[in-house]
Amino acid sequence: MKNLMYGLFSCLLIFACKDKPKENKGEESSQEVAEMEMGTTEANWEIIFDGSSFDNLKGYLADGVSEHWKLEDEAMVFYPPKDRKKGEAYNLVTKKEYTDFVLSLEWKITETGNSGIFWGVHEDPNLPEAYQTGPEIQVLDNDKHPDGKNGTTHQAGALYDMVAPSTDVTNPVGEWNTCEITINHKTNTGSVVLNDVEIVNFPVNDPGWSQMVSESKFADWEHFGKYKTGKIGFQDHGDMVAFKNIKIKEL
Repeated sequence: MKNLMYGLFSCLLIFACKDKPKENKGEESSQEVAEMEMGTTEANWEIIFDGSSFDNLKGYLADGVSEHWKLEDEAMVFYPPKDRKKGEAYNLVTKKEYTDFVLSLEWKITETGNSGIFWGVHEDPNLPEAYQTGPEIQVLDNDKHPDGKNGTTHQAGALYDMVAPSTDVTNPVGEWNTCEITINHKTNTGSVVLNDVEIVNFPVNDPGWSQMVSESKFADWEHFGKYKTGKIGFQDHGDMVAFKNIKIKEL
């Protein structure tokens, strides 16, 4: 009887030990699947600006960053010069180039202000402005800047002069707006999510891309939108603007 009881106890112990690892393995697997589906773990993201330095940025056609860009409260803030000389511009660009990506950031504009976020920027000494190559997602005070009344393709979140936002979801001037820009040539997908609402989507490959450009002010611009791989840019449009929490995930 003792041997029988001992045998039964041993079997139960073996089964219990087998089941426990399977349960833990299942839990870990579910967590891994969830993380893969979300695709937003910190390991996926490259920090462009964390509020502490301009290490990953530079001036367009410059080696360093202009003194007109300041570090304040973990943000980079542009103060337009009062004595600007003709032809001077202080756009910022990333040191690195990107092709397919999700760009995440926050922006804040001052009253009557105008700025923008570029991608596909190609630095060329013969092209003094980043917007001559890089398409722009608009940053704007929709209510008080003239561009806000100059057609919806010029309003905040628009693919400038090409695709209008489906709705105005901007926060009041002086408050932060969260923005996520996706450019993916593999899936022919471009989109803008502003304050958690997708407001713009567009093709990034031909023939759709060239068709949009041909119907815009950029139709005769030789270099505009020609570079699938290029730098991310932040515009000096002569107004005070701030950006923070800038990160990018390559696709």
